[in-house]
Amino acid sequence: MGGKTLSIKTIVAIGIGAAVFVILGRFASIPTGVPNTNFDTSYGFLALMAIIFGPVAGGLIGLIGHTLKDFIFYGTPWWSWVVVSGLVGFIIGLASKKIDIESGVFNAKKIIPFNFVQIIAQAVGWFAIAPTLDVLIYAEPVNKVYLQGVVAGGLNMVTVAVLGSLLLSIYAKTRSQSGSLTKDV
Repeated sequence: MGGKTLSIKTIVAIGIGAAVFVILGRFASIPTGVPNTNFDTSYGFLALMAIIFGPVAGGLIGLIGHTLKDFIFYGTPWWSWVVVSGLVGFIIGLASKKIDIESGVFNAKKIIPFNFVQIIAQAVGWFAIAPTLDVLIYAEPVNKVYLQGVVAGGLNMVTVAVLGSLLLSIYAKTRSQSGSLTKDV
């Protein structure tokens, strides 16, 4: 992505990514027993899109996708969590150049830094920012929102570590490795 504008490909990816985020958030999530906190597969997909398309796309997919999901299914966005979904997508996207998934390689040398970045992003977002904003914006009880943050963040870390890493591994295999003798037809 060069320059200051988004490519048509990236804009389309943001639209499709946000739609898939909504669908996964609604139909591929499992309640945890902690109020309003789910085991949510959409974060594994968000990580894939953030690594492929970069931080701006990752941030916008998380922000738009979470906003639409909340609006469609709950009637109003829960802004503290929406902001963190955008932040998590953005931060994971910052690792896209280092991971270089288009090289066709997603081995331990890339899986480890990918997961380091996503764990830091999730920890900062869900353990600190989301619950703090819940208290400041919505006057939610401190013990409730920090429990929700720890559960959501921990589950998102696992989801991205497993599903995100798996999706990136599968995606990498579709790319031609540099120096390989295969030609794109």
